[in-house]
Amino acid sequence: MVAQLPVVADSLRLYLSEIRRFPLLTEDEEHLHAVAFFENKDLAAAHTLITSNLRFVVKVASEFRHYGLKMLDLIQEGNIGLMMAVKKYNPYKGIRLISYAVWWIKAYIQNHIISSWSLLKIGTTQAQRKLFFKMRQAKNSIAIMNGNEDDSTGAAQSLNVTELQFTEMEQRMQGDYSLSSEIPGSDGITALETLADERMNQEELLSVNQENQNLQQTIASVVSKLNEKERYIIEKRVTADEPLTLQEIASHFSISRERVRQIEEGALRKTKQALLPLMAA
Repeated sequence: MVAQLPVVADSLRLYLSEIRRFPLLTEDEEHLHAVAFFENKDLAAAHTLITSNLRFVVKVASEFRHYGLKMLDLIQEGNIGLMMAVKKYNPYKGIRLISYAVWWIKAYIQNHIISSWSLLKIGTTQAQRKLFFKMRQAKNSIAIMNGNEDDSTGAAQSLNVTELQFTEMEQRMQGDYSLSSEIPGSDGITALETLADERMNQEELLSVNQENQNLQQTIASVVSKLNEKERYIIEKRVTADEPLTLQEIASHFSISRERVRQIEEGALRKTKQALLPLMAA
């Protein structure tokens, strides 16, 4: 009995079979269709340009299969890049469509790899993106020259980056690591269990709570000794969730905005002076 192919592999085989039905275009045919879309937005011409190059997208996507992502996903992203290339292609520039489209195809595939690789953002700058996609090749080349010995320093130099930048990207490329996963050879101990508990103990929590209560009481005492205008401004400008503007307070007391600012500065100065002994303790 012949074993069934996995669903994903079967879907990929079916897709490859389907796109072989679309004929390749000669250079003259490609130019005619490209002009039709460029000049008249002929969607049928655009469809022909896209379908005739689907096999090339598969070829480009296969160059990125070692990143461990599904080939169909890479192909789908590459197809989007191809469609963008057709949309922006100018047939009067004197280059073939595929020579122009390859950059769009690779860009969309690389963006997909970057976004799928880790929950943490990597490759956020152009230099990091270049390093992400070139470091494997650089490491392999250096290893071959060194008799299969790893040399991160040499690989970093070949890419014109520091060894620290190279090492950090290498660590990121290892992918996400679950803290609940078991450490090999540890009898079931998880990575989470090895992390130090930096939370405060009961005595420390009690001390912090006591300090907060003392601070709140001191502030309340200071505010209660302010005059009406000072207390109003502190409550409405400093401690309020939605502070009033200087103009709103000025209108409330029928005084100028500058006078409100002066009263606010004086009230804050009194408050700070009262809190200095507590802050120095």
